[in-house]
Amino acid sequence: MLGVAQDGGVPHIGCRQERCEAARRDPARRERVAALGLVDEAAGRRFLIDATPDLPSQVESLGPPRPREQGVVDGILLTHAHVGHYTGLMYLGREALSAGGIPVWATPRMARFLRENGPWSQLVALGNVSLREMEPGAAVALTDRLRVTPLLVPHRDELSDTVAFRVEGPERSLLYLPDIDKWERWDRRLADEVGRVDWALLDGTFEDPAEVPGRSLAEIPHPLVGETVALLGPGPRRAKVLFVHLNHTNRLLRDEAAAAALAAKGFGVARDGQELEL
Repeated sequence: MLGVAQDGGVPHIGCRQERCEAARRDPARRERVAALGLVDEAAGRRFLIDATPDLPSQVESLGPPRPREQGVVDGILLTHAHVGHYTGLMYLGREALSAGGIPVWATPRMARFLRENGPWSQLVALGNVSLREMEPGAAVALTDRLRVTPLLVPHRDELSDTVAFRVEGPERSLLYLPDIDKWERWDRRLADEVGRVDWALLDGTFEDPAEVPGRSLAEIPHPLVGETVALLGPGPRRAKVLFVHLNHTNRLLRDEAAAAALAAKGFGVARDGQELEL
C-alpha cells in the first residue's frame, strides 16, 4: 500500500477539522492518496495501480532508485479519470521527469480521454507515456508471475469508465476496488468476488453519511463501511477484507477504538506501507 486516503489526501485542502490540522502540525499524521504498488522482485519489475498527486513519493516507496534508462516504474494501471487516480501522470511530462515511454494501461474509453484532452494528450504526443488499452475482463500479464484483470464497476463515469483490478501472483491474489457507487449497482456479487481472492481492498470512503455536511452523498455515492460489513457478514471467508480510499472525514483513519470495533467484526483498514505477499 502506497496510500489509503481519498483523492484529496490528509490534510485535505480547506479542511479545518482537527484530523487535518493535526496532520499539518505533524507530517507523520499525513495520509497519501490511495495507490497500490506491485513489485515482482524476481523479475526486477515494479508497477503502480493509479497515478495519484502523491506519485513522486510513492515511486520512491516502491524501492531504491533505478538508472534513468530503466524508468522509475515499468508501468501504471489506471482505474478511472477522477482527480486522485490519474493526475499524477503530470509528473511524467517535460516539466518534471520527461519520461520515456512509460507504459500506461487504461480501458479504451480512458485511453481516448487521455489522447483527446490536454495536458494528457501532450504526454502521449511527446512519448512520455505509451498507452496500452486493456479490455475489462481480459487478463494482462505484467510479468511471468504477475497478472491483473480489470473489472468494470459503476462509478460516476463522467469522463471515463471505472475498473477495479484482480491481481494474481504465483500463490495468492487480491482485489483492489477503491471506488464504486453502490454494491447493488454492480453486475457482480461482492461476496463472490471476495471469495475468489486472499485479500480484498475495498472502497471505504465514508463511514457515516453525516461526514460531509452541506453535500449530498447522492452526488458522490459510495457504499458506507457499515453497508459493506453488513453485506459480507462476519465470515468465515477466504479473503481478509481491508478498507481503502478513506475520506479525510472518516474516523477510521486514526480512531483506534473505531478500528478495533471494525476488527472485532472481521474487517480491517489498510495502512500506508502495508505489504501483502502474492
